[in-house]
Amino acid sequence: MNKTIITKLKRAFTLYDDLLEFIPEKYLTQKIQNTPSNPLGHQLWCVVGARHSYTKALKAGAWQGFDCPLKTEETAFSKAVSEKLKTTADDLLDFLENNEEYLLDILLDLYEHEIQHHGQIIRYLYAFKLGVPESWKKRYNLD
Repeated sequence: MNKTIITKLKRAFTLYDDLLEFIPEKYLTQKIQNTPSNPLGHQLWCVVGARHSYTKALKAGAWQGFDCPLKTEETAFSKAVSEKLKTTADDLLDFLENNEEYLLDILLDLYEHEIQHHGQIIRYLYAFKLGVPESWKKRYNLD
């Protein structure tokens, strides 16, 4: 079962990579108009922070608090966001590959968080009228 979750996490991680290749960088600072919203880049800040924080929790065996290695001012830059998404994913996957014993609940919480942000980001893509990356269309059966 754990291998299945790791496979699903890897797929979720790849979708974020595809997203950053797809959207013009200027949209990272944009909010959805006429609805409570933060900038799209702040959604990705939360994803980076969660990956980092859940990895710390897995290593410690319990939640250690939220911490994000991506500064909020860096969320406007695709390269900075992409690099932090990659390093936090690599750190997590490296830990999982080298440790048989870890708390499944923590890993499931991270997966849930990743997917929840997918749903939020889809709202941004539609609101900005950007279209949707092909991988997201395929994964979520979107037009």
